[in-house]
Amino acid sequence: MLPRAAAVVTDPPYQTRYDYTKPRRRPSQFNVAEAKARFAELVRKAMSGEEVVIAKDNKPLLMLVPLARAGQTRKPGSAKGKVWIAPDFDETPKDFDPYI
Repeated sequence: MLPRAAAVVTDPPYQTRYDYTKPRRRPSQFNVAEAKARFAELVRKAMSGEEVVIAKDNKPLLMLVPLARAGQTRKPGSAKGKVWIAPDFDETPKDFDPYI
């Protein structure tokens, strides 16, 4: 059985279509030669949300999953007014003199 992640990351660019916290069905497993012969079909299965595992010597080797794109495009300046940096941010504290 393949390991599952503990949580789903939803912040761009790490969005995913899968919720790995829910129980899963056993993924379809294909050997390398069969996957090569049926690649287009396996891509369609993966795109529809089915987990497709490609194995070598009956041991899972990789999983075929679709890439999820970020839900919205980035907008420059969208955090303006939300981030604050102290005026003395880049000054070295006085008690650090021995370390410099």
